[in-house]
Parts: sequence; structure tokens; C-alpha cells
Amino acid sequence: MEVKLWNDKRERDMYENFAELYAIIRATEKLEKAYIRDIIPPSEYETECQKLITHFKTLASTLKDTIPSIERFADTYKMDCPAAINRLVVSGVPATVEHRAAAATSTTTSAAIVAECVQNFITAMDSLKLNMVAVDQVHPLLSDLSASLNKLTILPPDFEGKTKMREWISRLSKMGAADELTEQQARQLHFDLESSYNSFMAALPNSGT
Repeated sequence: MEVKLWNDKRERDMYENFAELYAIIRATEKLEKAYIRDIIPPSEYETECQKLITHFKTLASTLKDTIPSIERFADTYKMDCPAAINRLVVSGVPATVEHRAAAATSTTTSAAIVAECVQNFITAMDSLKLNMVAVDQVHPLLSDLSASLNKLTILPPDFEGKTKMREWISRLSKMGAADELTEQQARQLHFDLESSYNSFMAALPNSGT
């Protein structure tokens, strides 16, 4: 005896779409695991993953009234495909694209922090040249410089600029706001800033000679 799963064409199409959605989720789960285990080259992974994501989005849009929640669909059919759900529903782009975007963001952020450090170095040195030597003038500049240096992860904790700025900030903290650096102190601070700046530029990747 033949058992029909549907009563009309509409129901048949719905079940066929369910089967296709099930297949896409399963295929994506396998693809994600293959990529994580280095079984598939990144370029091939990205091409195949993008195809699956495109098919998924088209099908999910068609089924949005019937299947409002893809996660619930996966639970109902006991699929256990967390990587696929993450890729298809949460991320929506191949892992390789995510990695490139993260790397680009990291590079952009680092470049912005480097520019901030350079600006703070120059501002501090220029201020000393303009004889701005009062504690309440010097302390904020060194604090800003120290903070920007600490944000740059490529610099080690014992980087010359970090340690010297900490020493100077500690020294200034023990003085009154209206106190001024002596000529000798100002010259030493300028020397330390210049030395730290040169070390900073030398520590940057591809910084030249």
C-alpha cells in the first residue's frame, strides 16, 4: 500500500523544500568541519560555502511563513548542526571572509593607534620646546602618551617608552600642580621622549631602516 506524505501539490512542494533545507544544513555542517580540520583548501571552502549560503537565504525567504525559526527546525529534526546554524543564520558569510574582515579591522585599528602614539610623542616634545614645563601641563601629555603606547599590542611590556613614561609620571605625581621642571629635568625628559620615539619607530613592522 502506497503512503502519501502530501495531499496536494502545495504540500508536496513544502515537504520538498523541507528536504532541501535539511540537506543544505547538513552539507554546511560537513563543510565547516572539513574546513576546520584543513581537509579542504580555503578557496574551495569559500566557493562552496558561498553557494550554500546563497541557496539557504533563498530557501529561508521562501519558507519564512512556514518555518519562522531555522533553529527550531533543526531541533525538531534533531540535526545537531551548530556550526551550520552559526554559518547560515548568525554569520551569513564564509569563515574565510570573516577572518579577512577581522584582519583588516585589526590592521586599521593598529594603524590608528600608531598615529595616535606619534602625535602624542610630537605634542609632548613640542610642548617642552615651548617651555611648557609646569607639572599640570606636562603630566596630562605623558599620561596620554603612556595610555596610547599601552594600547599598542605589538609593543612588549618592558618597551623603553612605556617604562620611561611610567617613571616620569610617577615622579610628577609627587610634585605639586604648579611646580615646574628644572631646565635639567626638562632636557632629560625631552631626551627620554626622543629616545623612546626612535625606539618606537624602530619597533614598528616595516618601519624601514
